[in-house]
Amino acid sequence: MSEPVQISRLIERVLHGEIRVPGFQRNFVWTPDRAALLMDSIYKRYPFGSMLLWRTRTQLKTEKTLGGFTLPGPEQQYPIDYVLDGQQRITSIFATFQTALEAPPEDPAVWLPIYYDFDAVTDAQESRFSALSSHEVEPDRYFPLKSFLDPVDFAARTRDLPAAQLEEIVKVQATFTGTLIPVETFTEEDRTSVAIVFERVNRLGVKLDTFQLLTAWTWSEDFDLQAKFTALAEEFEEFGFGEVGSDNDLMLKCCAAILKGDPSPAALIDISGSEVRDKFEVVAKALRGAIDFLKSNLHVQHLKFLPYAGLLIPLAAYFSIEQGKSVPHGDREVLLRWFWRTSFSHRYSGNPSRNVRADVEDAVRLRQGLPNILDSISDEITSDFYLHRDFNVGSVASKVMILQLAAHHPRSFKSGSEIKLDDVLAEPNRKEYHHCFPKAYAVRNEINLGGISINCLANYAFLNRAENREISDKAPSVYRVDMPGNLDQVRASQLIPESLFSDEWLQFINDRAQMLADDAASIMNVGLS
Repeated sequence: MSEPVQISRLIERVLHGEIRVPGFQRNFVWTPDRAALLMDSIYKRYPFGSMLLWRTRTQLKTEKTLGGFTLPGPEQQYPIDYVLDGQQRITSIFATFQTALEAPPEDPAVWLPIYYDFDAVTDAQESRFSALSSHEVEPDRYFPLKSFLDPVDFAARTRDLPAAQLEEIVKVQATFTGTLIPVETFTEEDRTSVAIVFERVNRLGVKLDTFQLLTAWTWSEDFDLQAKFTALAEEFEEFGFGEVGSDNDLMLKCCAAILKGDPSPAALIDISGSEVRDKFEVVAKALRGAIDFLKSNLHVQHLKFLPYAGLLIPLAAYFSIEQGKSVPHGDREVLLRWFWRTSFSHRYSGNPSRNVRADVEDAVRLRQGLPNILDSISDEITSDFYLHRDFNVGSVASKVMILQLAAHHPRSFKSGSEIKLDDVLAEPNRKEYHHCFPKAYAVRNEINLGGISINCLANYAFLNRAENREISDKAPSVYRVDMPGNLDQVRASQLIPESLFSDEWLQFINDRAQMLADDAASIMNVGLS
């Protein structure tokens, strides 16, 4: 039974407990950027797939949350519609437009609001929508989609818009409010039939993605693409990069960049199976080279410390050319400048496909000794980068700062010896980063923070749990007494100013942020006079 519904009605049904997620579904895995691309497809009226629901009179004993949102119980005993196919799309649409439920507290970053970009270039490929955190939002440029179904909020936000932008956003809103979501409803109480339908839809290739298609096209008795990816995952696991081999999307983009010079998986559609089989070792060697470069030159000991997984793609393209040849000194400096500038500028945020594609082309040209503009990226950075972003080991800014400090071979606050980065940065869950200016001390003494968060990037350094416990709630001038004799070396290795030990928060935090910013400018221009 086909019954297309408007977005507002779909959200209403979820909130009334009529649409639910069965316990046998996989978890929600889409990123905010993927959800933003879905919004772009809806806006451009591209096909984005239908949703398959199973209607039953009986509520299942095991259910899952909708991407972390705890759903209210059904308002009526029946019917209940369980999602068999389209969970990622339903969840993304719900998270984007609903205003009734709070974002899941355990991981609010998953639900970055999605915005329409007034300044985006109209393009069939590039998206006009971005998932952004609050500090990335420019009010004159971005408009939140969440207000589209809230007439009061929409009116308030559009009240002062210029006439041209008002006309534009009203049309965008009308597109979404008028969109009909294709929904197919399967009505069958027999659980065996339901299991068969779910299995066929999700596992037997009714809707094949690029990876599944390539697996089918390249398979032979002595070659299985899935098995090859799994083998690479096992090989890279030893080096902290096992997720590279198990991330099908990232692997496909690397394969496409290496084999076709275009990181879009769609570029692989017309490639022959024999070519993939014949050149798969080229892919493997290129990835090994890229990972070795990251580990040897940037202390990236685990994929989760890479600011953007996409940085691996141009590097793999570079190492796919003239394999076995060492990296010339000049190439190394260009690659380092590109890495730092791309990371500090958040250039791969949002929808980075155009930038990644351009970088793949330039990385290949660099390896071939041809003119390129790989490192022609803005190197502008100020102390605000470190003052107005909180430390969160999962954020891009925090990962960049961790690698920035790692480049200086940080020394321990307790022993003064170099920290073993190979160990510390090989385990993302280790709590090796803590406040320089103790939070407990600031709270107990009611320190005036001057509007700067005690958790800002500029207040963090490499400190393990034991060191942090010793520092506890002591004033910096107090815990300095117990620091090692080579204090100047420790400070230099962690980019910490002497003003920390004056116990003056504002003086210290501004000095530290400026030191970090100056150092960032230096590493972004490595090799340049």
